[in-house]
Amino acid sequence: MRPEKLYLTDIVEAAQAIERFLMGYDFNDFEKNDMLNSAVLQKLTVIGEAASRLSKDFTTRFPEIPWVDIISFRNIAVHEYFAIRWDIAWVAASEEVPVLRAQIEKILQDDFQD
Repeated sequence: MRPEKLYLTDIVEAAQAIERFLMGYDFNDFEKNDMLNSAVLQKLTVIGEAASRLSKDFTTRFPEIPWVDIISFRNIAVHEYFAIRWDIAWVAASEEVPVLRAQIEKILQDDFQD
């Protein structure tokens, strides 16, 4: 099995990409830009996939992170693409991902120091 540290790093890197992608854009820009919302959605999917690979023991140690919601969003994005609500994707990407990134960076710093 791949080490949890690598999945956490995947989450941080995807979150950083989302931040770069959204820089200078508002929801109206995002909603109208197929390339932008596709890129952001792909990175949200990466975050959800990485989260789904973390062990139950690990996720239980960090109940403040909404693991189930993160994974559920990924499942909708992959399996029910046409049901995606872009307003929800925007909130996830612009508001929730920066919080998640900070939480994961703290875990990496506190629990995975080499």
